[in-house]
Formats: sequence, C-alpha cells, structure tokens
Amino acid sequence: MPESYKAVLQNQQYGLIGNHSAVKICTWTKKSLRGEGVCYKQKFYGIRSHLCCQMTPALGLCQNKCIFCWRSLDENQKIKSFDEPKKIIEQSVIAQKRLLSGFGGLDKVDKEQLEEAQTPMHYAISLSGEPTLYPQLSELIKELHNAGKSTFLVTNGMVPNVLEKVEMPTQLYLSIDAPNKEIFELVDQPKLGNGWDCLLKSLDVLKRLKDKTRTTIRITALKGYNMVEPQNYAVLLERANPTYVEVKAYMFVGSSRQRLSIDNMPRHHEVVEFAKQICEHCDYKIIDEQVSSRVVLLMKEDLPNRIMQWEKS
Repeated sequence: MPESYKAVLQNQQYGLIGNHSAVKICTWTKKSLRGEGVCYKQKFYGIRSHLCCQMTPALGLCQNKCIFCWRSLDENQKIKSFDEPKKIIEQSVIAQKRLLSGFGGLDKVDKEQLEEAQTPMHYAISLSGEPTLYPQLSELIKELHNAGKSTFLVTNGMVPNVLEKVEMPTQLYLSIDAPNKEIFELVDQPKLGNGWDCLLKSLDVLKRLKDKTRTTIRITALKGYNMVEPQNYAVLLERANPTYVEVKAYMFVGSSRQRLSIDNMPRHHEVVEFAKQICEHCDYKIIDEQVSSRVVLLMKEDLPNRIMQWEKS
C-alpha cells in the first residue's frame, strides 16, 4: 500500500493491520460509550454498540466504485500475500484498544462499558472493501465463532460462488443499490462487465442460505438516483426472500462528499415513504425504525428471536 494512502487512512482514524486489514471505531460505538444513543443494529437485533468491532480483511479490495461509498476509492491494494485469520483477529483487538485509549479521560464515558469494549464481542466485517475477496474468510469467521464472537458479514454480491461456500456468519448482509441494471451501473459503477448478473445470482444464493443463517438485504436509498421503481425492488426482494430488509438513507459523510451533495441524502420520512412504496408490491411490511440512523426495518412478520440475547461480557 502506498505510504501516501496509509497516511490518508490513518488520518481518518483507521487502525491498519498487516497487509490488508483495518479497524475503525464506529460513530455509534463512540456515542454508546458517551451515553448518546446506540446503533440501529442494537435496536433491531441486539448487537451491543459498545462491544462492536468494525473491521475488514480486504482493505482497498472491491469490484465496485459505488458513488455513495464513504471510503476512499483512490487506491486499490496489490496484495502479494494474505495474512492468517488468527493474526488479523489478534491485531484487531489490539487496534480496537489503541483507538479507544483516549476515551478513558472523558467524563461522559461509561467506564464499565469502556472496560468491556476492550474485548469486542460483535464483529462487523464490512468496514472497507469486499470481504469475500479475502481467501481465508471462512477460517476468519470460524475463529471468531470458536471464540464466542458474533459476526455480521456484508457483501456486494459480486462473488456468488464464494458466498455459497463461505462459513455462515451470525447474520449475512447483501447490498442492493438499484432496481435495474442501468441504475446499478450508474450507482455501483462495477468493474466487472457482468456485475448485475453476479448480483442476481447472489440473490438466489441468499434464498438458499435462509435456513443456515439470518439473511438481510440492505437498500441504500440515494435521493435523485435510486429511489425509483419500488415494484422492481420488490421483485428482487421476493427473489432473495431475506428474513430482514433494511432501507437506509445514504449519509453525506467521508469521501462520498467529493462525488455527491447533501441533497442526495434523504430525510427519514422520505426513507419511510419509499419503504412503504416497496411494501405495496410485496409481502414485506415495516416492523421497526430508527430516526437517528434514517433506517427502516422490513420483515414479512416479526420473529421472537429477532433481537438476539447475549450473556453479559
């Protein structure tokens, strides 16, 4: 990785690990420690914000250049050798502790939660890059599960054959950013010539995996671009038949500000209205929402195990 790119990431408070991995403290982890609210994942699913580790084993590796991505898209890594999963996990914990080290001096911080946060329990494998491009992803997930951790894996669906074989995470996310091929190519800017076909194949894979893990479709709502054709989103949802659907606003943060404007960030009521339009064309309905995150949760029916329960760490 070029030193200039490393400097950019470190300035953005990434904790770089080995050849191709990184950790970054999520805004909601910080807010949770300061008593300023929790991530919608805690409200929707029980993933405790102060115990979450936002990480990636595929820093700079992605087949898309999504216009709404808040990550820096300026560099792509050229990796000669991949690090072992155990090393990535060990270094992730060290990086998490280092990035949290300054919070101990803040009066508003819950000291008990800060102590617990030193040993993260929930791993969001989604920070930057496409994690299915890390060849030892299954081993990474297994190591985390063997250690009693939960895993949220987020994929863009460009590698359906890997998605079908990967070790099942606690919850599997697949991103859909468009109702048709034309908008997909405009918004996601795939480097693969068959990107839309790969996404459709991944929807079929997701449907087959529903009995093996908690499946989720994420729709990033981008005002002026993809908040159209709700009936076609409904078709895609029925094709994948996920347990959960999140319709979430694009947020005007990070590097996306160089490509978009704040006018492209829908307000919460606009996200809710668009979600309702999608529901009109399928069996999904609004189950929950979080205004501060501008996100709506859709399900066909609520389930008693939606909010997961954990032993106190």
